[in-house]
Amino acid sequence: MSAGGEHLKDEGTRRQVVLAGGIAGLISRFCIAPLDVVKIRLQLQIHSMSDPVSHQHVQGPIYKGTFSTMRSILKEEGITGLWKGNIPAELMYITYGAVQFTTYRSTTQALAQLGPYRPPQPVESFISGAFAGGVATAATYPLDLLRTRFAAQGRERIYLSLFSSVRDIAHLEGAAGFFRGCSAAVGQIVPYMGLFFATYETLRPVMSDVQHLPFGSGDAAAGVMASVLAKTGVFPLDLVRKRLQVQGPTRHMYVHRNIPEYQGVFNTIRMILRTQGVRGLYRGLVVSLIKAAPASAVTMWSYETTLRLLMEMKVGADQKD
Repeated sequence: MSAGGEHLKDEGTRRQVVLAGGIAGLISRFCIAPLDVVKIRLQLQIHSMSDPVSHQHVQGPIYKGTFSTMRSILKEEGITGLWKGNIPAELMYITYGAVQFTTYRSTTQALAQLGPYRPPQPVESFISGAFAGGVATAATYPLDLLRTRFAAQGRERIYLSLFSSVRDIAHLEGAAGFFRGCSAAVGQIVPYMGLFFATYETLRPVMSDVQHLPFGSGDAAAGVMASVLAKTGVFPLDLVRKRLQVQGPTRHMYVHRNIPEYQGVFNTIRMILRTQGVRGLYRGLVVSLIKAAPASAVTMWSYETTLRLLMEMKVGADQKD
């Protein structure tokens, strides 16, 4: 890079950043796929897990907690049930990771050119992270919706393949069907990624000097802490997004047969508060936090490690030339 770019936080060429981001998303998604399926099942369950009265007349499984839900899925659907929706999710994570890190790097470099008007580092990280998250979310949202719908399927299959799901949604729901709940997703991801990157960039220099950290490195530990803090704050919007993603003509066909009809983010929040209380907005939070820690640790560690390896390989190749 040029001398003027040597002090930027993100190094490497655009191609290296794209590749590192894609690999990080691919590895992370495969590792946490079972927890993601469990989280989606719990988020879509509207009856109280601790109140037997609410279980009356409910068709479908009653899930109670992370590990109990995992055992139930294994028993009813086999081990492949824990990886339902993994194909669209892998495509989403690869694309999302590449778009996210590329946009983050480009935004950071653009802000660095502001000279005396350049914002402080935490503000700069927030702006870059929020913008990168919003762009990546919008670009990959149809794949996110498909991931949710496949994960919500029980033993009765609604969509037989990725191709048939795209064809059926396009035919029955139109183009808008692929973007159900997108406003909740953008509304969630902008503050989430802004807080995540701001916290991550603040903690990473501190954690790099600490010895004997879990997950093997300061990058991973900083990623875990940043993700847990940001995830808790925006979780209700994540739940609303999942409820909206399964709306449409197939709403009564998923593993939970009694998913209500929701319309709009704010109407959904009001309806959940009225019928299920505040706790209804936090169904699946525990497994979400359990998932967030290894997911962010693997993502950030894989990204930083892959980027360093790619840069070292480039240096080695340049030296040979």
